[in-house]
Amino acid sequence: MRRSAEHLSTPRQDHGEGTRRGAGRPRAARLRTRTSVLAASAVLVAAGATDALRGTAHAAPAARVDNPYAGAGVYVNPEWSAKAAAEPGGGKVAGQPTGVWLDRIAAIGGTGGSMGLRGHLDTALRQAAGRPLVVQLVVYNLPGRDCAALASNGELGPTDIDAYKTRYIDPVAAVLADPKYASLRIVTTVEIDSLPNLVTNTGGRATATPQCDAMLANGNYVKGVGYALNKLGAVPNVYNYVDAGHHGWIGWDDNFGASARVLHQAATAEGSTVDKVHGFITNTANYSALKEENFALGDSVAGRSVRESKWVDWNRYADELSFAQAFRQEAVRAGFRPDLGMLIDTSRNGWGGSARPSGPGPRTHVDAYVDAGRYDRRLHVGNWCNQAGAGLGERPRTAPAAGIDAYVWMKPPGESDGSSSAIPNDEGKGFDRMCDPAYEGNPRNNHHRSGALPGAPLSGHWFSAQFRELLKNAHPAV
Repeated sequence: MRRSAEHLSTPRQDHGEGTRRGAGRPRAARLRTRTSVLAASAVLVAAGATDALRGTAHAAPAARVDNPYAGAGVYVNPEWSAKAAAEPGGGKVAGQPTGVWLDRIAAIGGTGGSMGLRGHLDTALRQAAGRPLVVQLVVYNLPGRDCAALASNGELGPTDIDAYKTRYIDPVAAVLADPKYASLRIVTTVEIDSLPNLVTNTGGRATATPQCDAMLANGNYVKGVGYALNKLGAVPNVYNYVDAGHHGWIGWDDNFGASARVLHQAATAEGSTVDKVHGFITNTANYSALKEENFALGDSVAGRSVRESKWVDWNRYADELSFAQAFRQEAVRAGFRPDLGMLIDTSRNGWGGSARPSGPGPRTHVDAYVDAGRYDRRLHVGNWCNQAGAGLGERPRTAPAAGIDAYVWMKPPGESDGSSSAIPNDEGKGFDRMCDPAYEGNPRNNHHRSGALPGAPLSGHWFSAQFRELLKNAHPAV
């Protein structure tokens, strides 16, 4: 999954304290439970454990709720669970819920012996066993996908908007609308890495690419997302969360408000309305630390603001929680509903292990202060591919902070971000040098090394070495 760090400008960190989903919007019944998204009966340690779960396949339709994760279990993908359990020590986390990625048309029916969408939903009905259950889907197949990178390019060309609608979104919506699945709470993460690219990687920006300029000009990202929101949001038990990047991409002044406005444009395109957007998700498949506790943007060192440090680089946010809470408020200002909820992907942002700092750095220089104290140990905040030293983050849980519906593992830990070298494939995925451990030629990350692990397979494929490192560096520890 690509992530670009593009920036400029000035201050403020907003922690968004107050009511969870927009002050003052009355609800007949606000569900604010902090129950874990993993109920004990949903814990699986291997694929075979799923067969032991029995429930009715035709439960009553689920009532629409404020927070779909409240009072519910979350689907454990038995295929991911089996891979995790097969790794040394992996059984300790193999029962965690992760997202199911629909990253090409063939994934709807299932590819290479893998389960298709109906297979996952049928398994979810058995796991539900009569209680509320969330199923997390990643909708990820826009035409001209990933216009600013190569590792997760897709199968559809920049002008294939009709194929996206009729061969991808329409079939997904038809499956989700089957009354058989009406009792499930289906959470969709809609098209990561797409709309913010239209802000950060187009026009006169130093980071502009011809591919992103083409997608801005033809409008197919906006049309595609609008169509997806409209069709999927018409299913009563679907909750759409649109990808909103992460703080190390969107947190600068020239990106922040502009991204919210582009998201609103898409949410009101192709017949969609803001009512089809339940919320936003940040840090999807990325590594940004949830909370940086050893420094704050208001700190000064030797007369210099932390925001002047090379790491922060005038960003208004130092971590993902503050960014997500502030972005929710910015989205409301852009025209979205005031009861929006946010999700944060914490699957790989723990940054634990022996390299995790125990306190602030020295006050000799602002860079030393930040670099020695920050949890995020990447060489640059724009590095995004298979990052060395990363660890599993906070376990999935419900309503963990103001404005946040849940911490989730939308990116299944152990699935690669992209191959370390060129690999011929029939999935439309290219080779991105940001996945090459030796690469240091990207001006977007100030020519730092990519920080990628060696030996990585194609994006979405199992990467055992990465999973083992994530397990070792988990924070909280496993």
